Amino acid sequence: MSTDTDHSGPTTAVARPEAEDPTARRILDAALEQFSLLGLRRSSVDDVAKRAGVSRVTVFRRFQSKDKLVEATLLRELNRFFQHLDARVAPLPTMEERVVEGFVVALRHTRAHPLFGGLLRLEPELVLPYLTVQGGFSLSATVEYLTAHLRRAQQVEGRADEDPRPLAELMVRVAVSFLLNPASCIEMEDEEQARAFARRYLAPLLDA
Repeated sequence: MSTDTDHSGPTTAVARPEAEDPTARRILDAALEQFSLLGLRRSSVDDVAKRAGVSRVTVFRRFQSKDKLVEATLLRELNRFFQHLDARVAPLPTMEERVVEGFVVALRHTRAHPLFGGLLRLEPELVLPYLTVQGGFSLSATVEYLTAHLRRAQQVEGRADEDPRPLAELMVRVAVSFLLNPASCIEMEDEEQARAFARRYLAPLLDA
């Protein structure tokens, strides 16, 4: 399979290893640094190519357009987040505890991330489409990730054998809404408040 295919479209795997193509990795590293420092509006494909030490043609051969490059950069960081999240919640004994702690970890990690959190603060009008109306790639990957965990919990914990995808999508949309618009009547300024919210409103959905 070519690296163009690997990096220009949605992922179908969960927390998968990063691409072995060193040039693609270098371009994505440069894109992450460029977008984090200067944002999307002030960054061009030429800027990323220069930072990566490659030609703009090389970038376009792998990512086709700036939009595709942005998507690929966001998706790689999302995949890294999945790996971080797995490491944090895997030791917890039940799916309920993993849902609660996963919600807390997701809020903290995303808000502090130089790309996700930084762009939401600096250029919300530009990054929001990638997480909403143009965000099929990120939404699908995140729903798939959570669906896989819910399905394993059904088997291990003896939960009802129902399709967990609608529940996964509902939980992801709730989390994304708090990231996009943190202003709310629901207090969630610190981790304990986020944990209490998830325990009260998200965890019970597992038995709904």
